[in-house]
Amino acid sequence: MQTNISDKIRLPARYGTGEKSVWIEYNEFITEVKPKLNLGQGLPDYHCPSHVPKALAEAALSENPLMNQYTRGFGHPRLVQSLAKLYSPLINREINPMSEIIVTVGAYEALFTTILGHVEPGDEVIVIEPFYDCYDPMILAAGGKAKFIALKPKKIHDKMTSAEWYIDEKELESLFSDRTKMFILNTPHNPLGKVFTREELEKIANLCKKYNVLCVSDEVYEWMVFEPLKHIRIATLPGMWERTITIGSAGKMFSVTGWKVGWAYGPANLIKNLQIVHQNCVYTHCTPVQEAVGRAIEFELSRWKTPECYMFSLARELLAKRDVLDRILKDNGFLTTLPEGGYFITAEYSNIANKLDLSTEKDKYKDTRFTKKFAKEASILTIPMTAFYSKDHKHLGENYIRFCFIKKDEVLAQTGTLLQEWHQKTK
Repeated sequence: MQTNISDKIRLPARYGTGEKSVWIEYNEFITEVKPKLNLGQGLPDYHCPSHVPKALAEAALSENPLMNQYTRGFGHPRLVQSLAKLYSPLINREINPMSEIIVTVGAYEALFTTILGHVEPGDEVIVIEPFYDCYDPMILAAGGKAKFIALKPKKIHDKMTSAEWYIDEKELESLFSDRTKMFILNTPHNPLGKVFTREELEKIANLCKKYNVLCVSDEVYEWMVFEPLKHIRIATLPGMWERTITIGSAGKMFSVTGWKVGWAYGPANLIKNLQIVHQNCVYTHCTPVQEAVGRAIEFELSRWKTPECYMFSLARELLAKRDVLDRILKDNGFLTTLPEGGYFITAEYSNIANKLDLSTEKDKYKDTRFTKKFAKEASILTIPMTAFYSKDHKHLGENYIRFCFIKKDEVLAQTGTLLQEWHQKTK
């Protein structure tokens, strides 16, 4: 008996119902609405350090013909060696570049290979909310089950910082069990900008050790921690190296998000599982781009800990931008959470919500309706915070939106102008 082909050929359940990610949805929305400013997606709108694209041009135009051919599948030799030189002193152990590092197509693929390489059907993965939106679908694709715990502010007030968002310790331990395979940590945190303290990390580490759980530490914003705070790598805590995979990003390190170069490092027996997924997925990554990142890291290591070193100057540059945008948002009715790291500000908008008629927007969640109406009327695109929460907990994010501040100074100034103009129109 004939049936419709779509009855048989359909999206596997492991990919959910095939919803668009917030990034796909909002990129399409930008094309339609054309807001003047995009403060939604986390991408710089100004040039990266000049030596970085220069290294790519030199690699692509090299007299060595192999520079534009396939390279080693698990990471271009020059890049993995430079990563080992960079991270070995930071984690107080010698990293083997060939067996303890893998280069991936962005941190996104590093997460994918880590989750698919370790999570089996029925395994549970603990995820801190709000979370980067790809965690949940990747866990689902692996057949796992995400268990969520939310960071919550101790008290809402007009001088909040990301340090005031905390995890309830008893609730956290209640999520661990013999079924727990993995814990995903993100520090500095996206979107809140929270930099987890040593005490907080020790509590997480102790639970991972007690229940024999793999820790995946997403540290792509590691170079964007504002003084006097310091980024602490959980892999350096006692007993954690052997159970931690740490993920990094050249896109965040050098402000070249379009290059899509990421990596993971950890003990060889854990990285081996990532290699298996990687070799059966993308196999390798762009050779000249990897060569360029390797050269760029070498250049920065040659001026390590000097004021000119980009890994140290970036946070100073962003600190000033953070403070400018934070003041603009506060002056225009938003209640902000001042981030300790990263390049996003989370803002509570309830004080100005009545300036917008959200009834014309058809989206389910209030913050999504707000961001779309706000983009249309104030011409500023932001991202709704419900995108970073699980289905059952989206109500926790409905009063918040996310702004990006790794932007030109004139763009941040224009933000203030557009907000003032919008306020005048909505009096």
